[in-house]
Amino acid sequence: MHPPANKILSVNGHRAADAFAEANGVPGLTLMENAGSAVARAIMARWSLRKTLILCGPGNNGGDGFVTARHLQTAGWPVSVALHGDRETYHGDAAKMLSKWTGQTVSIASIALADCDLIVDALFGAGLSRSLAGDVFNLAQRMPECRLPIVAVDIPSGLEGDLGQPRGCSFRADMTVTFHRLKPAHLLEPGRSLCGEVVLADIGVPEGWDQDIEALAYLNGPEVWPGLPSPLSPTTHKHQRGRLCVVSGPASATGAARLAAEAGLRAGAGLVTLLSPPSALQVNAMHLTAIMLQRFEGVEGLLQSLDERRATAAVIGPGCGIGAETREWVIAATAREAALVLDADALTSFEGDADHLFAHLRTIDVLTPHEGEFHRLFPDLFGGGRSKIERVRLAAKQAGCTIVYKGADTVIASPEGDVRVNTHASPALATAGSGDVLAGMIGGFLACGAGGFDAASAAVWLHGDAGIRLGGGLIAEDLTAVLPDVFADLARSRRIIAARMALNTCHNSA
Repeated sequence: MHPPANKILSVNGHRAADAFAEANGVPGLTLMENAGSAVARAIMARWSLRKTLILCGPGNNGGDGFVTARHLQTAGWPVSVALHGDRETYHGDAAKMLSKWTGQTVSIASIALADCDLIVDALFGAGLSRSLAGDVFNLAQRMPECRLPIVAVDIPSGLEGDLGQPRGCSFRADMTVTFHRLKPAHLLEPGRSLCGEVVLADIGVPEGWDQDIEALAYLNGPEVWPGLPSPLSPTTHKHQRGRLCVVSGPASATGAARLAAEAGLRAGAGLVTLLSPPSALQVNAMHLTAIMLQRFEGVEGLLQSLDERRATAAVIGPGCGIGAETREWVIAATAREAALVLDADALTSFEGDADHLFAHLRTIDVLTPHEGEFHRLFPDLFGGGRSKIERVRLAAKQAGCTIVYKGADTVIASPEGDVRVNTHASPALATAGSGDVLAGMIGGFLACGAGGFDAASAAVWLHGDAGIRLGGGLIAEDLTAVLPDVFADLARSRRIIAARMALNTCHNSA
């Protein structure tokens, strides 16, 4: 594999990579042989010897399946192959690999699932341009009842490779073995869940393939934001680490802002101030220690507080309330130098008037909508066959700032059109206050001087890592408490990687 393997390619991007390989001395049959053998190895590494049925379509996906069947048979596995149609319907490299198969073949219509212990779906993969039909549709409908483990080659048949959406009906795999680079369907829900465990295999595409093939997006991870969390020098003082302000809601809705403020402090902001309306001063004061508290009232009071605190970043939205007052706070705050994180109520307050918000936003700002909030701000971006990646890319350009489209498959886009997809997270993060913590973490990184795209990307991954560590039963308050361990382990892993790279450099130059 060509490290780092974090580029996400479209279906056409993968076709272009295959064409590059063939133009540079790696025949299609070699790529197919490498793909099929990789599937066989992945199967044998996870399951013991058992009766295996391999469903082979007429295209390259089926060709990979014939290779898989041959390698499993050579290893002593009892294997049969199910054909989609007559042998004469197979063409190109798939037909050549079928000619090498000497074992049992059956038709898909005559499959007896009761005689199988493992199914390999090598029917259509990412090349399918229509819905499943006929015998294949009926088979996909029967699969859940059989409860057999299923391995998909490339992607489960019936799933759109670029959208991550099934075309009506699709197979659901326990493991998907894909090749060269990931596709959107491996990362975007519901495709990600339909793929099961995803194994990425190197099939020998030569170096240089990416010179003329653009990545659709990148997989989010520490290697794409190496400067965060910001390292500290021995002489660093708190004001050099940035000053974050978080706007609190009224007395009955203060918890969200406090969660964001504490997260901003944990993320590295040197000084965090909770800006509180008069009605909430007492309740906020009872819960704050390291976080400072300042009273503000109205738009002028907010601007005066941002100026007095010399804020380098601010978070507005958690618990603020939906309505004209929140809209006024947001628009007014864009006139100051502080980078803004707008979350929750600060987003919903602009439903039906999003263009007014976008006209004031700067490239340094970050919006953090979940599905519903995204729809309120960007209703025109739904439909039209767009993937989540494309929707977020267009939204960031439209808003003129970084967008964090939250979910199980959080997607982050910059106003310049760069996109990162995050899957490093836990479903346990679907709990009240989790998004407030994320907004505060982004604010903390912005306060330290990070750009919006990297600040958002780092916060999303680290927030996800905290969720993975805590697992089921976590509540939002737990997330901030575990962040020091998350940061320490990331720093430790980076030191180990740096040491290994240094040793390899010394070894190579010796």
